[in-house]
Amino acid sequence: MGNRPECIQGPRRRLSYQQARRGVRLLLFQGTENVADNPPEKTRAPLDVTAISRRIIANVEQVIVGKRAQIIHVLVAWYCEGHVLLEDVPGVAKTMLARAFARSVGCTFKRIQCTPDLLPTDVTGGSIFNQKLSEFEFRPGPIFAQVVLADEINRATPRTQAALLEAMAEGSVTIDGATHRLQPPFLLIATQNPIDHEGTFPLPEAQLDRFLVKLSLGYPQLDEEVQMLDMLKREHPLEKVQPVLTAEQLAACQRAVRTVHVDAKIRRYIAEIVHATRAHHDVRLGGSPRASIALYRTAQAVAAIRGRTYVEPDDVKQMVQSVLGHRIILQPESRLQNVTVAEILTDVMDETKAPLMEAPAAVRT
Repeated sequence: MGNRPECIQGPRRRLSYQQARRGVRLLLFQGTENVADNPPEKTRAPLDVTAISRRIIANVEQVIVGKRAQIIHVLVAWYCEGHVLLEDVPGVAKTMLARAFARSVGCTFKRIQCTPDLLPTDVTGGSIFNQKLSEFEFRPGPIFAQVVLADEINRATPRTQAALLEAMAEGSVTIDGATHRLQPPFLLIATQNPIDHEGTFPLPEAQLDRFLVKLSLGYPQLDEEVQMLDMLKREHPLEKVQPVLTAEQLAACQRAVRTVHVDAKIRRYIAEIVHATRAHHDVRLGGSPRASIALYRTAQAVAAIRGRTYVEPDDVKQMVQSVLGHRIILQPESRLQNVTVAEILTDVMDETKAPLMEAPAAVRT
């Protein structure tokens, strides 16, 4: 073969670290899980997830200043077909973040303002009698947009929250016995205010577990806030956000992320982290097997965004706080002692030994 790298092809193959050190190349192809050195058809061009991710991030940063880590985590959730819970005070651009992502991918966007009198049919839609046709016809609700913002989700009643739960978990809603599929790529971003508890309905553990990641934007730094005010001298920042890819391309990224190789040592490392949360003396309820899957999937997405076709321990570490933080419930006495979940996860990461991996530098996407 000379200087030409060895190649692997065939459906659903993965590179081992030994193959990577020999110089085996892996290319991800749009719309397929085959891997090869050269695409058999010109129509199957390599999908550069890294380049696409950079375009999306740069586009959103035209509106959201100084929050690159949070932007990446939202993108990770979308690549993994998961959903995001934003817990923060009012006025820190939660709605603008959701709108910027929708515009960047050319997706439809709807906002649901959750209130105690919001009914499930206000979210999902319902059957309306058409007098001209003398029959009932389905009128879709705002949940049928591709990017949906559920603002102050903890103000909705448990019955309405359950309607959102079905959409998040199944990608569909059931109305009058008929199941209606949501339009992919579907992303739900829910917000809640951590300060105001009066008149709210806290999300149950089962529904919190359905959110892939939980984030907080926080206030901007002084210079970032000045930059934000400078942006307002011209047009509204959202007007500058134009689509940089299509919904079909984003769906292709979602498929490509699933092909990222996860070594057996990394899989054990993920399981050990989640098991450690269950055994911690300050924890009443630790991470579930769904949490292990979420950490696995998000680590794949982080690796793809970083331009690799394999997962490293740092990819896992980056997602631990946002993936596991909302899934852990503390002991009552630990809460009284002001122990935080973030501190517990830091302890878990310190006590769980990361596997020693040789970076397969020869692999290129």
